[in-house]
Amino acid sequence: MSLLEKTLQQITPRDKMAETEARERLDKLTMPHWALGKLMDLAVDLSGMTGTKKPMVSKKSVIVMAADHGVANEGVSLYPPEVTMQMVLNFVNGGAGINALAKLNGARVHVVDMGVNGALSQFMNTDSIEVVHIGNGTRNMAEGPAMSKEQAIESVEAGIRIAIDFGQRTDIFGTGDMGIGNTTPSSAIVSVMTGEEPSQVTGRGTGIGDKQFQGKVETIKKALQVNQADSSDAMDVLAKLGGFEIGGIAGLILGAASLHKPVVIDGFISTAGALIAYGLSPLSAEYIVAAHKSVEKGHTAALKMLGKQPLLDLNMRLGEGTGAALAMNIVEAAVRVLTEVATFDEAGVSEAE
Repeated sequence: MSLLEKTLQQITPRDKMAETEARERLDKLTMPHWALGKLMDLAVDLSGMTGTKKPMVSKKSVIVMAADHGVANEGVSLYPPEVTMQMVLNFVNGGAGINALAKLNGARVHVVDMGVNGALSQFMNTDSIEVVHIGNGTRNMAEGPAMSKEQAIESVEAGIRIAIDFGQRTDIFGTGDMGIGNTTPSSAIVSVMTGEEPSQVTGRGTGIGDKQFQGKVETIKKALQVNQADSSDAMDVLAKLGGFEIGGIAGLILGAASLHKPVVIDGFISTAGALIAYGLSPLSAEYIVAAHKSVEKGHTAALKMLGKQPLLDLNMRLGEGTGAALAMNIVEAAVRVLTEVATFDEAGVSEAE
């Protein structure tokens, strides 16, 4: 049995008894009924994910998957492809947005070279970066499959292994990404998986202008026509239209779900990875917390398919795991409400009549 097959078998529904116990406690807290709204809903969800009415979320890890994309040669981004490697080095040196936001809650930032087109081997065996390196970026999806089926499986299984490896030292995972041009394959994945037209799920990524945006939409349409990805086969969609880091994100989500640990997904690229995970195991969505609503056009459609409401809406579009890191503060707040606020009986407070 392959690692992927074994992991899929280990993903089970959330613990309904733990959810019931959490809900019963929240019903009795010293406040008007359900006065903290979605924060209390989240506490119930976290109890179901972890199987306890006292979820642990103190040990946080944001896994930033990085890879290059052949489709970047189509001019779909404002930035040249070499920025992928340059930004990975920025992550390692602690100078990126994700590094700053992760410090707010003590989250560990771990970067994974899933397929960066550059020499990162000198950073192997360091605490901040892991070199998997499936290839020097994907092929141009506008001309044919972005990767082989074997590479797609390898990318997902790499994400699963990272989840398992970090499982002993992580209560809650966050997903992040880096890859110049990666909103293009993400839009293609969302289009195929949701059935929406490319023009309805494609955004401006790094901030491209009207002419470049139209070219991006046409590139995605061409890729869909050339590849004819099967929407019922998530691995086929990943292989033909995806990226190594998107596969890694999908694997991380599957791995976290198999360990019954919550995973906070960041923005658009992470959600494209979540759609691949969902296609492989619909139950994996039960362990997902959506961090925020990206300004990317297709994010709403992708979240709808996953059945998720984002915690934040701050007009963010950076990626890197920044939204996940920020939302982890809300996740911890939900747990503190569940575990630290007294009930009426505990506090000796009279209930409403």
